[in-house]
Amino acid sequence: MKNIQREIYLQKIRPFINQPLIKVLVGQRRVGKSFLMKQLMDEVRSACKNANIIFIDKEKYEFDEIRNYHHLIKYVKDRQKDKLNYLFIDEVQEIEGFEKALRSLLADGIFDIYCTGSNAQMLSSDIATFLSGRQMVFKVFSLSFSEFCQFNEIQPDKASLNQYLKYGGLPYLIHLPKNDDIIFEYLKNIYDTILFRDVVSRNEIRDVAFLNNLLQFIADNTGSIVSAKKISDYLKSQQSSKSVSIIINYLTFLENAYFIYKAKRKDIQGKKIFEVGEKYYFEDFGLRNSVQGFNISDINKIIENAVYLHLLINEYKIFVGKKGDKEIDFIAERKNEKLYIQVTTSLSDEKVIKREFGNLLEVKDNYPKMVVSYDEFSGSSSYKGIKHVTLLEFLSAEI
Repeated sequence: MKNIQREIYLQKIRPFINQPLIKVLVGQRRVGKSFLMKQLMDEVRSACKNANIIFIDKEKYEFDEIRNYHHLIKYVKDRQKDKLNYLFIDEVQEIEGFEKALRSLLADGIFDIYCTGSNAQMLSSDIATFLSGRQMVFKVFSLSFSEFCQFNEIQPDKASLNQYLKYGGLPYLIHLPKNDDIIFEYLKNIYDTILFRDVVSRNEIRDVAFLNNLLQFIADNTGSIVSAKKISDYLKSQQSSKSVSIIINYLTFLENAYFIYKAKRKDIQGKKIFEVGEKYYFEDFGLRNSVQGFNISDINKIIENAVYLHLLINEYKIFVGKKGDKEIDFIAERKNEKLYIQVTTSLSDEKVIKREFGNLLEVKDNYPKMVVSYDEFSGSSSYKGIKHVTLLEFLSAEI
């Protein structure tokens, strides 16, 4: 892979190098965590040419012998030196009881520890319980649109945007010819890997066909309000039956593997978080398209997914806004900031204009509000004081 620095993450991690905190990089498989870890190893070598680096990659067969925390401690102790040692572990959740080993090694005071993982539940609960604040967790996403253009050495324009919306942002795609058959075959293989290694195997799922049908439903309903009951009712109409509790479990398994994300609904006036009815989005819409097939008629779903992911990358917490019978696509919150966003394909129809801008005009607070559209809007940058940006402009900027 090209040695392109992912500065959005490196800037966050650098201040913690050589600090007695475990640096944990989490995210879906193949979003570039391993590559980022190797860049951190290069930075350590540049700063300390004689650094003792111990690297364990649980994706490779030569590390199969490290199956539990006893094996991990022995492997590391056999290779440590009487100075600061740098320990890097890729896919740490593959080691049973890894958190016990990390706590013990950290207590020795001679290890600077970094690890990656692809399971949210295991890494959040186990590390939080056993390390008690001695860790820093960094979420890594597939490429942003700006990174996609940088990696592919192309200009951010409508053509590159369309390519991004079709193929998504998995970094390895830069090595493949821009051929739909080749790229979607690769994406389908990644889809299967995540599904079987991080969902089916980890959670001992037997009904794989149902899991695939569930993902198909989420892909088809990306950006739509759904609930476990709605999914259950749909399945019954297709002569398939699962209880609401099982569907909720399966959705949680998919979230834990960072395959999908959930945006809950929030009442704009009362601040209430609704427990029923949410929207689901994919970590990588290329994988979504490999499930559903890329269809231009789905462009509204894909661009809403792209806006959601861009907000996540920029560290916003995201809700779906509800005000009476009106819906705001996104309420994005970050520290003391708040941003209301409506997403649409086109603003060529007066009815659509009134709906998208009108919903925002009914929100009477002073936080910024904007409409993001795939197409241009009559050359205007605002409507009745509500800002308008194109999707190309939105994804090209930090927010």
